[in-house]
Amino acid sequence: MSRKILLVEDRDSLRRMLATALGQEGYDVVAVADGESGIGEIKAVDFDLVLTDLKLPGVSGLEVVAASREAQPRIPVIVLTAHGTVQTAVDAMKSGATDFLEKPVEIEELFSIVAGHLRGSDGLSEGDSVALEIPDGPTIVGRHPLMRAALKLLERVAATESTVLLTGESGTGKELFSQAVHALSPRSAGPFVAVNCAAIPEALLENELFGHEKGAFTGAHRRQAGRFEQARRGTLFLDEVGELGPAVQSKVLRVLEERTFERVGGGDTIKADVRLVAATNRPLKQMVDAGDFRSDLYFRLEVFPIELPPLRERPSDVALVARHLLDRISSRHGRAALRLTAGATRLLEQQPWPGNVRQLSNVLERAVILADGETLGSAGLKPLLNVGPNREEKDGLKKTLEKTDGDKRAAAELLGISYRTLQRRVKEHQLEGYPRYRS
Repeated sequence: MSRKILLVEDRDSLRRMLATALGQEGYDVVAVADGESGIGEIKAVDFDLVLTDLKLPGVSGLEVVAASREAQPRIPVIVLTAHGTVQTAVDAMKSGATDFLEKPVEIEELFSIVAGHLRGSDGLSEGDSVALEIPDGPTIVGRHPLMRAALKLLERVAATESTVLLTGESGTGKELFSQAVHALSPRSAGPFVAVNCAAIPEALLENELFGHEKGAFTGAHRRQAGRFEQARRGTLFLDEVGELGPAVQSKVLRVLEERTFERVGGGDTIKADVRLVAATNRPLKQMVDAGDFRSDLYFRLEVFPIELPPLRERPSDVALVARHLLDRISSRHGRAALRLTAGATRLLEQQPWPGNVRQLSNVLERAVILADGETLGSAGLKPLLNVGPNREEKDGLKKTLEKTDGDKRAAAELLGISYRTLQRRVKEHQLEGYPRYRS
């Protein structure tokens, strides 16, 4: 029995082409030209997959996504987005879409993603995983739609001079992304200079960033260049930019607006020939609303935001990232790469990873050091993971149940674990009925 696909696309030529191509692959395609018709079909017919453009006349593609999620919450929804609007696709996935495709659509990519979602995977086989190799640096890997979207945004902005704001939880790879922005930019021959704003006392941060003149303060026996000068013709990465105090925020804003600054204790104006990449795990918009962060600096930093997804939101990437990290860690320790057993892979995929990729890397490094054989099994990992009803696991489980409004089957899918495993964990952590009772 052929699988039934709803196609919502307002452009006649593209709608006919996609419907014909999918039909030739054996799918039963219902094609409509607008969102209102699409929602009508969703309410009347049981589909196996929905493929919708985001920009539609009248009723939008986001409304089609919402209607599909309400009427048939289990079926995958793939959104089509115009070239250069990947961020819109990311927003759509946060609203319930499963995956995205950029126009112009590559038919083979369409077939791969549709087939993948219809057989219950994330749309890509392991061989189709995305890998961004950074020159003279590590590789960023991932095949989950959220990570693919982030990588597409990275590759697009890297070739420009735009300021980039990387957001995401601690350990999601913001510094790695900043290195990639630099390495793929026209400034790659220049220096990459990183500053952790949270690691430097506020009283010293201005001097660290902008340098000082001889005699500017007690102990200033010579002129010293700051990080903005050290990064000349290159990239300056300001990590934890949300920790900047008011005085330094003002000076950073001036650099972004006028491309100039002065050293501490100096009167000469210095040109800032630098590309700025900033990162934060704090909610800058909320900080602006609370008066803790300058709104004008926030808007200067947020020229091109890229949000990095936490590992728990891309469980299909855990095994892929773990194998990549094992190869790298094993090589660094001068030993053959360990092979993850099926049991170890399942165990890693079941963890909430509040520390994200950094936490996964630390666990695997300890495992490599302690391992005796050529394989890494679940028995060797359990003591390192503190497997059991711990606080981190409970918090991660609560967040997922909140996101799914208590729907345990949906929560199990998000966490990448079986429904039975989720039921056991809910019982262990006494979370039955949280935040509301649903099976």
